[in-house]
Amino acid sequence: MTRTSNWWRAVVAWMIAAAAVVVPTGSAQAADRTVPPPMANGFGLTQVGTATGSATNFHITVTTPEVAGEQHIKIILPSGYYDDPGRRYPVLYFLHGSPDDPVQQTYPALTMSDSVITVIPDGGARGWYANWLNQKTQLGAQNWENFHLKQVIPFIDANLRTIAAKKARAVAGVSMGGFGAFHYAQVRPDLFSQTASLSGDIDLSANSMDLRLAVVASLIDATGVICGSASGACDPNDSPYKPAVDSDALFGSPYPVFNVDWRWNQVDPSQHMDRLAGVGVSIYVGNGGGSPLEAEFWLEGAAKNVKARMDALGMPYHYVNYGDGSGWGTQCNGGHNAGCWEEDLRDLIPRLERAFAS
Repeated sequence: MTRTSNWWRAVVAWMIAAAAVVVPTGSAQAADRTVPPPMANGFGLTQVGTATGSATNFHITVTTPEVAGEQHIKIILPSGYYDDPGRRYPVLYFLHGSPDDPVQQTYPALTMSDSVITVIPDGGARGWYANWLNQKTQLGAQNWENFHLKQVIPFIDANLRTIAAKKARAVAGVSMGGFGAFHYAQVRPDLFSQTASLSGDIDLSANSMDLRLAVVASLIDATGVICGSASGACDPNDSPYKPAVDSDALFGSPYPVFNVDWRWNQVDPSQHMDRLAGVGVSIYVGNGGGSPLEAEFWLEGAAKNVKARMDALGMPYHYVNYGDGSGWGTQCNGGHNAGCWEEDLRDLIPRLERAFAS
């Protein structure tokens, strides 16, 4: 046997061994459908522990210098994600309300799409999907906008088979997340083709001081906001809003005197709807049965203000006011709750699918 043939056999053996370990993303790696797909760290995100859940419905835990502590990112893949390794998917970024967590977002409607990836990033109990003015509170770093727009989105595009383009991204959210969805689409309209508010705090102007003060209540840990939250927790000793921080920590002073509230106006969705030209806009809201003791009553007023602004601008939009919920599926009573948001999602997601496919 010549030296050359020995060398060639060695090369062939090495190539066979290499082929056994070098696997293209989305093919053999995806063959194991019993576990979540591997996700590589990057873009400032470092994973802690292993993914939890099934191969198509799981969450990971990450750390980032932008936000103190550990944060969850929940991911829901279409049921056929592993069937065609060459197929890419649009993405719905779904933003939870206060004081929820991505893991608690168990709406059945979010699992029903066969053509859209859903990503639910942590927004904190009261992060308000913004970079806080004061980064030196007891909570530490609170740059939620940076976390989501500069880290989570490229991380998802790098690890999953997404269509990494504006036309294939939507951002939607409930309550606090409704504010976040409009805010993100307004500051980065180049990233999203669709945005939707489900009972969102989308008017933080002086016209809706009730909602502005509700935000402040979450910052200072006021008992009233605890009792009015989606969690239903009313025990001030078991508050999800501890520790209390200064009322000005998020956007500065909330009081509309001497123009000290300019930062609130700067991020208020209702005052910047013109930035959503070219973005599909959807608004869902009820009326809480007409009771001012129900949060939805006040959110209806905010939604009407935004609708009036869009009408004045001549903007197209999809607007649903389901009132007391009597005609909005079987689970909605018009209140600020998951039963109504499930019905909202059952209307929204098929509409997003059609928009992505057009």
